[in-house]
Order: sequence, then structure tokens, then C-alpha cells
Amino acid sequence: MTRSVLFDTETTGLDPATGDRILEVAALELVNDLPTGRHFHALIDPQRDVHEDAVRVHGFTTAHLRGKPRFVEVAAELLEFLGEDRLVAHNAPFDFAFLDAELALLSRPPLDRARMVDTLALARARFPGLPNSLDALCRRFGIDLSARTTHNALLDCRLLAEVYIELTGGRQRGLSLADARGISLPLIAYRQAGPRRPRLIMPDAAELAAHAAFLARLSEPLWTAP
Repeated sequence: MTRSVLFDTETTGLDPATGDRILEVAALELVNDLPTGRHFHALIDPQRDVHEDAVRVHGFTTAHLRGKPRFVEVAAELLEFLGEDRLVAHNAPFDFAFLDAELALLSRPPLDRARMVDTLALARARFPGLPNSLDALCRRFGIDLSARTTHNALLDCRLLAEVYIELTGGRQRGLSLADARGISLPLIAYRQAGPRRPRLIMPDAAELAAHAAFLARLSEPLWTAP
């Protein structure tokens, strides 16, 4: 079983080096690259104004975020959810840079870049020269975008999870281990108990006669060749 975490951030602007901060963070747990249903989500008071250009992207104003927890108040829970597993994001260097900047303010170490999986890089390698934004990939893979009127970290994570499945090989749609109520059933693996033993199958007289009659209808069958 391989665990990874897919995550996304929304921010006050484009550059943490100039003081821009995270105002929303969401993360989804993946096991064997499929969502498990476990997630983390927090709206955050960035303790600074949100740029107008950023508001047009995600819709969060400074007033919307006033009174929300500060990053320091959600950091421990977020880091616990991220664990030590692979971290998947679209344009991952952007999100890593913002998380690193927030962690630096708390005197915490940056995220290990060896954990990074960038779905934008995966998409560019698979579709060179084509648009590879999240919207473009959703349209290419036939993923429903109707709920995405603005950028939202949790919704974007859920959409990206579907995109990531397609980028890493896809899955057979409609194939599900579920009963009539839609409840997932456990997958039972067969394990061989002890060494295999050949099973001798002996045809009876009727089966031998039927086989002989079948061969008689063939012209020079190989089975009766000398």
C-alpha cells in the first residue's frame, strides 16, 4: 500500500518572497494513487490584505478571512496529515514555496523536494505543446467542471485527484467492487496454501466416444497423425 497526499493552496498573491501568504489549504489522502475520502481543509487569516487580482481568481477577500485561524494554529494538524509521504500538486513548486515560507515563519524546516510530484510536469510530458491547466486537463479527460466557478482549494484537489488518476494510467470507469447498495466490498486476495499438485483428469467412455466422433468429421486431424 502506497500513501501519498494531494494538496492545493490559495494565496493573497503570487510571491511569498514579497510577503504574500496562504489563505486556504486543502489536502486529500491517496492510497495507491486513489482517494480514500480522508481530507484536510482550512481557511486561514493571512494577516495581510488580499490582492484584487487574487480575489478575482478565488473569491476570498480580506473581510471573508477576518477571524479565521492563523497558519500557526493549523500548522501542526496540517503537517500531521501530510506525514512523510509523497506530495502531489499541480504546479507543485508554487505550492511548495508558499508552504515553505509559512513554515519558515514558524522556524520549521522546509518540505523535502524529493517528496514532490508535479502533475503539471506530468501533463506537459504527456501533452507537449497543449494547454495543461487544471481546467484544460479536466476538459481533455471529460471531468465535470460545472462546480468550478472560482478557484477553491478543496474542490481543486478533488478535480486534480481525477486528473492524476488519468495521468498515471487511468482506471476502468464503471468497474467497482460494490454490492447492490453501493457499499464497497473488501478485496479478498487468493493465497496458495502449500505446493501445487497436478490434477489428473480422466475422460469417461462417453466423452471418449464424443471426441472420436468429432475427429471423424475433420479432414486429416493432427491429433490422429502418426
